[in-house]
Amino acid sequence: MWTNDRVDQLKSLWTEGLSASQIAQTLGEGITRNAVIGKVHRLGLAGRAMPSRVDRPRLPSVPRIHLRARQPEPPVVEEEPIQLEDGSFVGVLTINDRMCRWPIGDPSAEEFHFCGRMPKGGSPYCEAHARKAYQPHQVRDRRRMAG
Repeated sequence: MWTNDRVDQLKSLWTEGLSASQIAQTLGEGITRNAVIGKVHRLGLAGRAMPSRVDRPRLPSVPRIHLRARQPEPPVVEEEPIQLEDGSFVGVLTINDRMCRWPIGDPSAEEFHFCGRMPKGGSPYCEAHARKAYQPHQVRDRRRMAG
C-alpha cells in the first residue's frame, strides 16, 4: 500500500499545502483521508504550507438575519403640559388619576408641575411620556452615550 514512491509523493503534496482528502484522491487506489493523516503522523511531517485562497473555492456568504432587528421607534414628541382654566399648570394639589403624572421641573421649585394630559391605558403617563419612561436598556444606553 505505502510504496516509497507514494511516500515521496505524499511528502511533496503535503508540503505544497494540499489537504489530506486531496492527497488521498491524488494517490488513489485504496488510500483514504485517514490513511494519509496516519502516515503523516507516523512520518512526523511538520506543518504544511498554507493553501492560497485562490485555490479554494469560496462559498457565497449568507446574509445574517438579526432576530432582534426592529423598525426604529418614531421620535417622542412631547406636547405642552395642560393648563388649567385659571392659567396655572397641574400641580400636586390638582393632579388626579386621569392625568399624566410626568413631573416637569424641579420639585422644590414653585413652578414645578405635571404634564396633565390623558394617560395611556394602564400607565400613569400619556403616550409620549410612557414611551420616554419605558425604554429597553439598549435604547436607553445609546441615548445616554449620544447626549
